Amino acid sequence: MTQLEKQLIEWRRDFHQYPELGFLEMRTATIVADILEGLGYELEIGKAVMDPDYCMGKPSEEETKQHLEWARANGAVEKYLGLVSEGYTGIVATLDTGKSGPTVAYRVDMDALPIVEATGDDHVPVKEDFRSTNDNMHACGHDVHTTIGLGLATKLMENKDQLKGKMKLIFQPAEEGTRGARSMVEAGVVSDVDYFVASHIGTGVPHDHFVAANNGFLATSKMDVTFKGRSSHAGGNPEEGKNAMLAAANAVINLNAIPRHSGGATRINVGELHAGSGRNIIADHAALKIETRGETSDINDYVKSQAEAVIEGAAKMYGVTPHIELVGEGESADCSLEVAEVLKDIAEQEGLSSDLRSDASAGSEDATFFINAVQKHGGQGTYCIFGTELAAGHHNEKFDINEDSMPHAVNILFESAKALGEK
Repeated sequence: MTQLEKQLIEWRRDFHQYPELGFLEMRTATIVADILEGLGYELEIGKAVMDPDYCMGKPSEEETKQHLEWARANGAVEKYLGLVSEGYTGIVATLDTGKSGPTVAYRVDMDALPIVEATGDDHVPVKEDFRSTNDNMHACGHDVHTTIGLGLATKLMENKDQLKGKMKLIFQPAEEGTRGARSMVEAGVVSDVDYFVASHIGTGVPHDHFVAANNGFLATSKMDVTFKGRSSHAGGNPEEGKNAMLAAANAVINLNAIPRHSGGATRINVGELHAGSGRNIIADHAALKIETRGETSDINDYVKSQAEAVIEGAAKMYGVTPHIELVGEGESADCSLEVAEVLKDIAEQEGLSSDLRSDASAGSEDATFFINAVQKHGGQGTYCIFGTELAAGHHNEKFDINEDSMPHAVNILFESAKALGEK
């Protein structure tokens, strides 16, 4: 095992032990920044690479302040903490080779999920003593992605003389819920990028297999909905109330009755409903958490507009006031096959079997904002998958990966940086 391979395991297990939710990746981001600066990268952090107006579903100021203290107490690097203390935790690291060539960008994500990790002795993080120290968990592999980004950063800097053009490493917050990418796009992070590569580990792709262009992402909108009514005594004066719970219940039923679209697949789900305050009280408040999805951005826009009409109609029926907040969003995207072919060839040289593209449904991803932004100004972008053995599916309390897949990922991305720099 090489020194870098040992370092990858050490980094990954450290990030796994200290998971942080979206826009709260303060410990993670400051450690990443410290490593990158030590390697010699030019860094931009926080609001320099994130437009606050496009940070969707950001935690409250109080929650952010509380987490800042947690990060400080759990190993955050103080030097950088002030730059991320408000929850703007994105990082862009740039390596300018000084040689003429394109700008190549790689995006990795950093956030965890609100899942309590398994405690059984058969769970490798328990056996190897790197289980999460809090009630959150890296149950989707973003600890691995952050580690791969640092491994790539290490190889790029160590082999700078083999590279041309500029290399940009984008460490994105809040991918879960599709919340963080757009703020970085709006801040201009990829406005100069010629080639863009995002990646993920797992997603059902077998170990030692590689998918160079994953086109199956559905466009999505995440909405938090509240209904404000008027309370009254349910026995004495029910007619004086404005029942927010009935409005919400009516909305739930009719959201699921939205007509499908002939142009492609659609999805809608109400994941949470909270309402009322007592058995004998007409409910004056109700809240829903909703998501829509569509095979294309246009189809998702159709579902979203229909959902908004249902919500407003339900509110009008019961005389209550609705409020809809967009807390996450992702687009559809078509990967650029030319850059995908470069990655596929390299993966096969690395000894992996590979597919050029997959159109299988793959949930949603806000890296699509980056891909579309790069393509709009004439660049190319793709989203690739590194296969691995999984202990359990993504977003599961027993999720874990085969760490042997990390060096392959680093090598493939590094070799792609060399190859794309020559284009």
